[in-house]
Amino acid sequence: MINTNPSNAMRFRSKIIMTAAFSVLFAAVAGNFFKISVLDNKKYQNMANDQHFGSVSISAHRGSIYDSKGVALAKSATVYKIFIDPQSFKEDLDRLEKLINKRKVDVASGTYTPVLDENGNDKNKLPESIDAFKEEAVDLLSQKLGISKEKVLDAIAQDSQYIVLQEQVEKPVADEIDDFFNEWGFVSVRNEEDTKRYYPQKDLAASVIGFTNGNISYGVESSYNKYLSGVDGRTISAVDSNGNALPYRYSKTFEAKDGDDVYLTIDREIQYILEKNLKKMVDDHSVKNRSCAILMNPKTGAIYGMATYPSFDLNDPFTVSDQTIYDKIFAEENIVEPTKKDFDNYYTEARERMWKNKCITETYEPGSVYKIITSSAAIEENVIDIENDTFYCEGFKKVEGHKANIDCWKLPPGHGVQKFQEALTNSCNPAFMDIGMKLGKEKFCYYFDAFGFREPTGIDLPVEVKGNNKRLEEMELVDLAVSSFGQCETITPIEMITACCASINGGYLLKPYVVDKVVDSDGNIVLKNERTVRRQVISEDTSAKMRNALYNVVVGNGAGNVNIKGFAIGGKSGTSQRLSETSRYEEIKEQEDAAIQEYGASYVCFTPADDPELILFVLADMPDKKGDLYYGSKCAVPTAREILTEVLPYLGKSPEYNEQELKNLDVKVPLLKGASIDDAVKTLDGMGVKYEKIGNGIEVVDQSPMTGKSIAKDGCVYLYTEKVDPSDTMVMVPYLYGCSPSVANQIINDSGLNYTTKGASIDRDGATVNSQSITEGTLVPRGTTIELEFMVNEISD
Repeated sequence: MINTNPSNAMRFRSKIIMTAAFSVLFAAVAGNFFKISVLDNKKYQNMANDQHFGSVSISAHRGSIYDSKGVALAKSATVYKIFIDPQSFKEDLDRLEKLINKRKVDVASGTYTPVLDENGNDKNKLPESIDAFKEEAVDLLSQKLGISKEKVLDAIAQDSQYIVLQEQVEKPVADEIDDFFNEWGFVSVRNEEDTKRYYPQKDLAASVIGFTNGNISYGVESSYNKYLSGVDGRTISAVDSNGNALPYRYSKTFEAKDGDDVYLTIDREIQYILEKNLKKMVDDHSVKNRSCAILMNPKTGAIYGMATYPSFDLNDPFTVSDQTIYDKIFAEENIVEPTKKDFDNYYTEARERMWKNKCITETYEPGSVYKIITSSAAIEENVIDIENDTFYCEGFKKVEGHKANIDCWKLPPGHGVQKFQEALTNSCNPAFMDIGMKLGKEKFCYYFDAFGFREPTGIDLPVEVKGNNKRLEEMELVDLAVSSFGQCETITPIEMITACCASINGGYLLKPYVVDKVVDSDGNIVLKNERTVRRQVISEDTSAKMRNALYNVVVGNGAGNVNIKGFAIGGKSGTSQRLSETSRYEEIKEQEDAAIQEYGASYVCFTPADDPELILFVLADMPDKKGDLYYGSKCAVPTAREILTEVLPYLGKSPEYNEQELKNLDVKVPLLKGASIDDAVKTLDGMGVKYEKIGNGIEVVDQSPMTGKSIAKDGCVYLYTEKVDPSDTMVMVPYLYGCSPSVANQIINDSGLNYTTKGASIDRDGATVNSQSITEGTLVPRGTTIELEFMVNEISD
């Protein structure tokens, strides 16, 4: 009989196999357990928490933005988010309904005794029915929150723990809703603190400050968001075993950490001065493509003011309020008579342009202002002798390989023979083409890069673009020629002013910045911006020569530059063809004076000339071309003059008059009213001021001009010693436009008026009145001071 029982060897092998199999299975289970419990612990812990907990984010209060003096430019106000816990709301309704039903039973059985207040009303009064209460609650929420009753009813019907009814609710409304539901002991309708961003200064510095709206952010609000935004809090609430949310009272809240505050280098008052004067320039010159201005410290890179006009209201950033933005778009698209559909189609484009900071996001041809850079490079490389070299201008210049002559602004016979300073003061294009040729393509391109024109400046604002020009390998002689006077390259305003800083501050290319510091809620400074040198471009010696040369530009051409009594100013104007702003580039190149040509008018100036503390840039992009008012000297320079005239006293800068200025210094009228006529005459005689007595009294009962007003040194003060009829003191303002200083002075004196001057020196040949502060034909009191602006009808851009 065959033995079918397994042998000992077979049993041993089976045990080995089973043991091995169980060992493998055990190792797999143990390994997986180790992976889950140790290696992936955090992952599965979060998954478990997701099964047992729900969470709701609580917005942190965004930090504020202040100007350099601590004036609020952007704030976050506390508002409230009103929400409902539908499940808990049903429980609250059930509880209230039981109270109402019990009250009805007690009243019916006579066991209810009301507790009356002083007016005889039941202190414990309940709603007539649960349906009546629910209707009243829905009406209240709908009316106070500005939402439909259907939305409220739909929220109540949800099988959820948390439904937001309305956000950005002001405190009085949130309190009223709280009071209503607290009266009935409801815990299901509640509010959470939230924040609302608002901008107290509205459109001031809008393109710098920027705004936040959902995924859209601009300006400082964007670039410093990680500091401003803070850390959101969170409310953690439990869910039951079936995944259903438990009532909102079963929750824990982790408070939000508020954002840090940002302090700008920008001063609100300076910013206002910039924007006010840009608006006037845009209005006066019908500027088509917006204007901008930058005022900064050339030693540190700190920006005191950065303006783009037209601007926009930060509290209403989605409304395009300025028609010129649409006009520019329609001109580009050849839309002559736009319809409502056109406005709708181009709304997004107009809105995006309106938000752009023109100082950093748009390029332009710099024109003759770029001669500052060409000069700096040529002096640094010793390719010109600024004392002895001469340059000849016959009104145009022929460039090898280019079929057309390149004109100077001063047509034949041109400027003739000039030394460097004369060429810079005259802003002579042929002379600078010669300087560019001496510099050569390689060195020109080197300095274009070195001065930072082919890279962003690194300013602490988003979406900065960079300039451009032909690279060395593609640059032809004609490109070098026109680039030398700023016509081939395209750069940003911030690049231009930063490069000019390097030219006058000792040669240091700086990183500009608009934020001074970031401060946390405890007052600790978490970030401090300071002077950052990117590189040294030219030597201290070259920089000193450039400061002196640009000061002499102003001295030698006061008509086309900012000239303010008592302040040493250096500067350079520019007028460029805006070839990059038209698709008809080739056509314009062949027709330089064609109606299709547009221009950019700009100016850069700094003070004090020997040790600059302020530098200002102004650009009018595409001003109206009538007459010659589109030139930088006619458009940007007057605006720069008005800005500095206001900014310098505001910053406490005191004038230091030279001998010529002291000779023609205006006189401030002292307080004479109430003094004896003898004392008044003695005071004016001591000041060397003329006077005229009116009346036979012994005391000054009135005076004109009033105390503190300025008059020219040869002006006249009128002293009234008797009361007179006001109508007898009135005189008519004459028409003074185009008058020479001597003629204007004679007419003013004959009219019984006074005047002060600004603009070109009245000693300069060809100076005439360009504007007067009081319109001709206006009746004013005798002795009134009229401010006259003198200009020389000469262009040197």
